[in-house]
Amino acid sequence: MLERWRPLWWLPCELALQVPVSRFTVGDLLRLRPGTLISTGWSRSTEVLLYANGQRIGSSEFEMVDEHIGARITELI
Repeated sequence: MLERWRPLWWLPCELALQVPVSRFTVGDLLRLRPGTLISTGWSRSTEVLLYANGQRIGSSEFEMVDEHIGARITELI
């Protein structure tokens, strides 16, 4: 199946993770500054939706990778 997509492999796409933030207000948005931390209530094992070019393609979960946060893909749809 991947071979039929080979001619398009060079096309760029944007991969995005969607992490909802509850109880966030317009006032909170207006007060955002560089370095602001936003609490999400999300943990490393909570499902995070995965999008490519605005289209949902699956789910992932956060995972620590050395000193960074990574996303492990758990489901592709």
